[in-house]
Amino acid sequence: MKTVTLYTDGACSGNPGPGGWGCILRYGDKEKELSGGEAATTNNRMELTAVIQGLEALKAPCIVELYSDSKYVTDALEKGWARKWREQGWMRNKKETALNPDLWEHLLDLCEKHTVRPHWVKGHADNDYNNRCDALAVAATGGDK
Repeated sequence: MKTVTLYTDGACSGNPGPGGWGCILRYGDKEKELSGGEAATTNNRMELTAVIQGLEALKAPCIVELYSDSKYVTDALEKGWARKWREQGWMRNKKETALNPDLWEHLLDLCEKHTVRPHWVKGHADNDYNNRCDALAVAATGGDK
C-alpha cells in the first residue's frame, strides 16, 4: 500500500457560523490541495469534513499519516472514542449523545478502507502544511476566523 500524508484544518467564523475546511495530500513529490465551505456549521464539523474530503480523494486504499490540530479528531480516532460512540448507538456515555454522528460514521467507514494514523500538531505554529490548511479553511469561510 502507498503511504500518503494528509494535513487538515477546519475554521469557523462564529461557532456556529460560516465554516471552511482545507486539506493537503502529499505523496512523493506530488501535492494536492482541496478546500470547501458551508454557510452554517461548526468548527468541529469542518475539522471532520477536511479529513473526510482528504480520504475520499484517494483512489485506492492507502496508509494515511493524518496531521491535524484538532484534538477532537485525533483523540477520537487514536483513543478509539469514535468507534465506542458508534458501538453505543452514538452515545458518549449514558446521558450524552455524541455530536456529529453523520460525519463520524462516514469517517469511520473510510478508516476501514484506509489505515489512518492520526498525529496531533500544534495549530498556528511551525508546521507549514498545517498553516496552509488553516489559510485554505479560513478563505473557504468567506472571511476571517
